[in-house]
Amino acid sequence: MRFLRLLIAAITLMASTLGASAAEPKDGLDYLTLATPQRAEAGKKVEVIEFFMYHCPHCNALEPLMAEWVKKQGDNIAFHRVHMPSSGPADPQAHAYLTLEAMGKLDGIHQKIFHAIHVEHNRLNTDEALLDFVVKNGIDKAKYLEYFNSFAVQTKMKRSVQVMAAYKIDSAPSIVIGGRYVTSPAQAGRPGQAESVTQEATLQVMDALVAKVQKENGKGSAVAAVKPARK
Repeated sequence: MRFLRLLIAAITLMASTLGASAAEPKDGLDYLTLATPQRAEAGKKVEVIEFFMYHCPHCNALEPLMAEWVKKQGDNIAFHRVHMPSSGPADPQAHAYLTLEAMGKLDGIHQKIFHAIHVEHNRLNTDEALLDFVVKNGIDKAKYLEYFNSFAVQTKMKRSVQVMAAYKIDSAPSIVIGGRYVTSPAQAGRPGQAESVTQEATLQVMDALVAKVQKENGKGSAVAAVKPARK
C-alpha cells in the first residue's frame, strides 16, 4: 500500500511538472516586456539578440544549446550577439568579439575562445592576450589590428553601453526577442533547478516568444519603436 501511495505521488508530481513546462510563459515571471520596445531591424524575421560575455560560465554552458536552437529556428529569426562590455567601453573581450565579427571570422574562433577560458583556464582578459590567442588560431595579425582600431569597431564599442541601457540588460546571458521581450535563465528557471533544466526552460520560453512576435507581427500590431539614443 505504501508503495502504491508513493507511485501515485510520483506520477502526480511528474504530471504537474510536465504541465508547468508546457504552460504559456508569463509576463513578469518568465520574461519581461520592455516599456519602450526597440526597433527590430530584421525584416519579416523575428530579431533575437543574445547579450553574453565570454568569461561568463552561464553563457558558456548555454552556448551549445543556443547554437542548436538558432539552427532549429532557421529562417524564422535573425540572430546576433552583443558582448556585454563588463569592464566598460574598453572591455578587451567585447572589443575582440566586435573585431572578429567585423572581420567575418567568428565562425572559426568563437567556440575556441569559450573553450580556452572555461576549459583551459586561459583568462584572455587583456587586449594583448587576446591578440596572441587569435593569431595563434589563424587570424592575420595586421588585419586584426586594422579592424581593432577602425572607426566602425570603435563606434560599436562605445554604443554597446547605450544598447544595454536601451534593452534594460544588467546580467548575462539575456535574450531579447523582437525588440520587446527579454528573458534569461535567471527568469525562465526556478530556484533549486539544475542548470540544464533552467537552460531548457529558457529555450522553451524563447520558442514561445518567437511565436508570439510572429503572431503579433502577422496581425500588424503597432509597436512603439525607437532606437537607442546616439550621443
